[in-house]
Amino acid sequence: MKFQRKALAIAVMVATSTLSACSSDDVKEIINDKITKIELSSNSVDENSKGAEVGSISTDILDSIKSFTYSTDNENFVISGNTLSLAAEYSFDYEKEQTVDVNITATDSSGTAVTKALTIEVNDLLDYYGFMSKVGDTTQSSVSYGGQVTRHALIAELKHYIGKGGLQADIDGNNFADKDSVIAKLNSFYNRGGDIEADRDSSWDGFAITFAGENAKQTLFSELGSYKSLKDKVAGNDASGQHKEWNNGAFAGWGIKGSITPHGLIAHYFDQLADNAVAVIGGAVRVDPITGGAIPVYVSENGTDLNQLVQKFLLMSVTYSQATDDYLDENKGLATDNIDKDKGTKDYTKLEHQFDEGFGYFGATRDYLAYNDNEIAGKVKVAEDGRSDWNGQHDTDGDGKIDLMSEKNFGNSVNAAKRDRGTAANAKPTDYTKQAMEAFLNGRKLINDKAGFALTEAEMTELLGYRDAAVKAWENAVAGTVIHYINDLDADLAKLDSADFSFTDTAKHFSELKGFALGLQFNPYSPITDAQFEQMHTLLKDAPVLTGDVTAYRADLIKARDILQAALSFDADNVAGW
Repeated sequence: MKFQRKALAIAVMVATSTLSACSSDDVKEIINDKITKIELSSNSVDENSKGAEVGSISTDILDSIKSFTYSTDNENFVISGNTLSLAAEYSFDYEKEQTVDVNITATDSSGTAVTKALTIEVNDLLDYYGFMSKVGDTTQSSVSYGGQVTRHALIAELKHYIGKGGLQADIDGNNFADKDSVIAKLNSFYNRGGDIEADRDSSWDGFAITFAGENAKQTLFSELGSYKSLKDKVAGNDASGQHKEWNNGAFAGWGIKGSITPHGLIAHYFDQLADNAVAVIGGAVRVDPITGGAIPVYVSENGTDLNQLVQKFLLMSVTYSQATDDYLDENKGLATDNIDKDKGTKDYTKLEHQFDEGFGYFGATRDYLAYNDNEIAGKVKVAEDGRSDWNGQHDTDGDGKIDLMSEKNFGNSVNAAKRDRGTAANAKPTDYTKQAMEAFLNGRKLINDKAGFALTEAEMTELLGYRDAAVKAWENAVAGTVIHYINDLDADLAKLDSADFSFTDTAKHFSELKGFALGLQFNPYSPITDAQFEQMHTLLKDAPVLTGDVTAYRADLIKARDILQAALSFDADNVAGW
């Protein structure tokens, strides 16, 4: 018994001396070595932040006492060591999820595992173009740009008619009596009902939207809003005026400067289309002069694609011109009132509406920043590219339809993503999508925050800074697209004497670059000088050179590209790769 008591006393002494070297918490953890807590150093993450780090994982057992490995059954998260992050291509949208639960499992060296559910908060960022009224019904949105969406839709509908079989179907169906009837049909998209107001209003009823597919929420143009004309808003035709007299000799880039107006150029394209249609109606078999292959009615023998010329030039002479030289101009749109309700009845001020109209012409969805570049560009082909239900459009409100007013990307907003895609792997990648959208969001927030009050001089200076950033990104996206098609055209011409040459591809690429390039003159804030602009178009010409000194023309294309690169300070690798 004595020996046993002595042994027990020694054991107690050893245990006591060992424990005395530890803190009271350590003692508790040795005695109770089961996990009761799994914690994160941060329990929030910003929305729309793909692959973002959330925080470090820890337990209430010291690592010096026990080591753990961590895992999760949530495929939207990844764990590296003890760091929890979002999966590389995953992000949250605050408008859909404000919190998310994630199961974290801690497993010790013996295989004992404990799982705890942690709640992560999603931080709301300024990433959605939605602002509530401050001057009217505060439960209503103050955002309004229906007219801009309608004109985007008109341009898209016209392109769809010319290029997707509508025009050819009318030819095949003997629906045209003569050339004038072809032009009248084209004008039914460009200036529906003519210039008489009563005819315009009646012509709007029943005007179907076909370009957007069966899933579009709006199936008639009247569902987008009241009558709109493209002709009325072409550069030179807007009664509010522009920074140059486009209808009085200032328009350059097609033929001799001042020899044609922007509206006159559209009429010229329609006239050529009608001539082609009449030739087909008369039994002509239209072929290209290089390979002898058949060409569509919208492709001309001189190597131009009239469908592309019309669409691209309208995007520039209407949407780009109206935004940069009217709604976002500090002497016009941005000089309007921010105190009272617009027209005395609206839930927004005049300034809010003007800024919205500038944004509307950019063509982005309200949640543009939630898309990746492949999705905006409509280039999702496999899962790695992005989400198939975000391919150019997305049913954000979940009603089963695509609302053309807010859920479809139009126009130059798509070009911005295409150019960003083309530089993603380069040393100096572009991010025109983010730059443009964040500038529009910040500018609109500033106006909305001050709705009911006049902007101070400092606030107006800030607003103009956002305008400049948005317009710069927009211009860079368009100019980058011109460069992209210069590169494509040069590659086309390199195959001119081979079996790989495509006349229709060449016509398409030339016409896309020419239509966009013509519109660069409409931005009053552009660093491209008049001399640079006119020299560029002298080099580009009004149709591609397909015979004679093609080598010299290819060299001129690169010179034209160099002009844009120098004027806009583009990175050389990006220019070469676009």
